[in-house]
Amino acid sequence: MTRPGRNPVEMRDRAVRIVLEHRGEYPSQWGVAIGSIATKCGMTPETMRKWVRRAEVDGGARPGLTNR
Repeated sequence: MTRPGRNPVEMRDRAVRIVLEHRGEYPSQWGVAIGSIATKCGMTPETMRKWVRRAEVDGGARPGLTNR
């Protein structure tokens, strides 16, 4: 059984989707985009950065082992 986290899966998926959809609107995806969206979602930029990196690996856009 998994331990429930502070951020539900639906919130994580939505936050990652928002970052990926809006990354072109910011000069730097990992700086301003993630910081701005993380703040609006009530989490730290580092948490958001990790979620986005994981989504990129799972989606095949970044090398690494997937969670699937």
